[in-house]
Amino acid sequence: MIEIKLPDNSIKKFKNPVSIIEVAESIGPGLAKATVAGKVNGKLKDACDLIEENASLEIIRAQDQEGLEIIRHSCAHLFGHALKQIYPDAKMAIGPVIKNGFYYDIDLEKSLTQDDLEKIENKMKKLSDTDYEVVKEVVPKKDAEDIFKGRNEDYKLEILKDIKSKETVGLYYHQEYIDMCRGPHVNSMKHIKAFKLTHVAGAYWRGDSKNKMLQRVYGTLWNSNKDLEKHLNNLKEASKRDHRKLGQKFDLFHFQEEAPGMVFWHPKGWTIFRLLENFIREKQLKAGYEEIKTPQVLDRKLWEKSGHWDKYRENMYITEIDEEHANEKRVNALKPMSCPAHVQIYNQGIKSYRDLPVRLAEFGCCHRYEASGTLHGLMRVRQLTQDDGHIFCTEDQIESETQNFIEVLSEVYKELGFKKFKINLSTRPDVRVGSDEVWDKAEDALRHAINKLNLEYEVSEGDGAFYGPKLDFILTDAIDREWQCGTLQLDFNLPDRLDATFVGEDGEKHKPVMMHRAILGSVERFIGILIEEFDGNFPVWLSPIQVVIMKISQKHEEKVKKIQEKLESKGFRVKLDLRNEKITYKIRDHSMQRVPYQLVVGDKEEVTNTVSVRARKGEDLGSMQIEDFSSMLASKIKSKEV
Repeated sequence: MIEIKLPDNSIKKFKNPVSIIEVAESIGPGLAKATVAGKVNGKLKDACDLIEENASLEIIRAQDQEGLEIIRHSCAHLFGHALKQIYPDAKMAIGPVIKNGFYYDIDLEKSLTQDDLEKIENKMKKLSDTDYEVVKEVVPKKDAEDIFKGRNEDYKLEILKDIKSKETVGLYYHQEYIDMCRGPHVNSMKHIKAFKLTHVAGAYWRGDSKNKMLQRVYGTLWNSNKDLEKHLNNLKEASKRDHRKLGQKFDLFHFQEEAPGMVFWHPKGWTIFRLLENFIREKQLKAGYEEIKTPQVLDRKLWEKSGHWDKYRENMYITEIDEEHANEKRVNALKPMSCPAHVQIYNQGIKSYRDLPVRLAEFGCCHRYEASGTLHGLMRVRQLTQDDGHIFCTEDQIESETQNFIEVLSEVYKELGFKKFKINLSTRPDVRVGSDEVWDKAEDALRHAINKLNLEYEVSEGDGAFYGPKLDFILTDAIDREWQCGTLQLDFNLPDRLDATFVGEDGEKHKPVMMHRAILGSVERFIGILIEEFDGNFPVWLSPIQVVIMKISQKHEEKVKKIQEKLESKGFRVKLDLRNEKITYKIRDHSMQRVPYQLVVGDKEEVTNTVSVRARKGEDLGSMQIEDFSSMLASKIKSKEV
């Protein structure tokens, strides 16, 4: 008798080995219909897999997040099925699940267009409508090699080379099409309905530029057509909000080939950068941080000692002194991060337990070599500014420092208009430094801090850094996209490697815990997120130009200049438009530039000593005394109204 324990602690008994789908059928036809896979003793299995001994079982349904990811992965196989029917000579590489969908890398002589994607998608729908059964077979590696040799699937054969000869291989049969995967996958096409092939891009095989460039076809899949439509609308909106387009439109920044991945900030863009930097600076100082500045270029010896030379060398910019023009030979690196430099400041002078915690913050300019194909406007750059911070504390202070950091981060995100964020707690990996006792203490401290603030979080088992557990903070923007920005990482390793100590109550030297933290992460990237979040309609306090003043005719020029002087004396950012254009044209122009307020001065305003006020979305706020307008503007700036 086989006993299967379900999540509600009930027990189902079976005389013989039983598949997951059969267990679901024994519970009810509705559950069986929704079943895509199962978790047997915590491990994901195909619905057709047999349970041969006592076990716990969790049924994975289509509406569950894990179920949706399985369906998306299966849709990648459906794409392969349809593609091979249309283009039999196509060679299939890899087709993993990604956020909101999947992609498949293919080797095909024909360059696929949007029309081709539509043709493939229609074929996928016809195949899906047949509700054919997906058949799983587990075979020896040699059998899999024979199958894919016969099908001229060179990339599958290359993948098989990495599999040990004694291992078995999972094959999934979609009628005449065969794909290779660890699974699990759906057992029927009935689950694959609401999908769309979105676009095609280039990708080197295995991410190596020395290999052949393949075509990467992206697709998205959802549980309903309604969800699919919402996602596609969000994609359209995202395209309209693309920060690269808006950056050019509003004259904020640009890139050029002489400095790939490095930003040329224009005056208005740099204004936003400085405002954001000062905003964070104020929050950090209030939270007890001391701001510092460390060198951008540091000797190789420090990077070797910190471990970055071994672990991060390929992403570092290396500089060497030209021996022909110098008396010494030194190998240096532009810093990819500020952590080792901050330890050097901490190490100046003897620290007592009474001095802890020490909180250091820096807007650190860092350089990281990113492959050219991964560069993406402000979102992925090679030169970045981090709102870097490090806390040196005792183990007993981890919980309180975590709580303090989350409170500051929550306040920042709220004032920037982000109403919600998620927290991921990443726990100890298999390969790590530090004792289990210390890891227990660190993980528990992070958990307790989150719980005290009544915040929800998800656990990512084994995803912590080798030096300690971490919290990642993920924002959700106006069109439901997620952005990982803030982070808090515990480090037991670097203080040891770089000889950081403090004198404890016992008079002995101890190693502090080092907490790496950032709220924005990359300032450049965060500005890119803000541009898209607000669609260029920045809150008044963050707008590079807050007010533009316009004259009706030449005779009002002196008046508008005096108004400009008055507003600028109060600290407002003002632009004067003295162009001899029609006022309607100028109003439309500045509205397109998303300037929060437009002031117009004509004969009436000259006489009454007022200004006619318009808001950027076209609202006519009527005539105001300049003092009244100033008070309103100051109030909106102070409240950081979004």
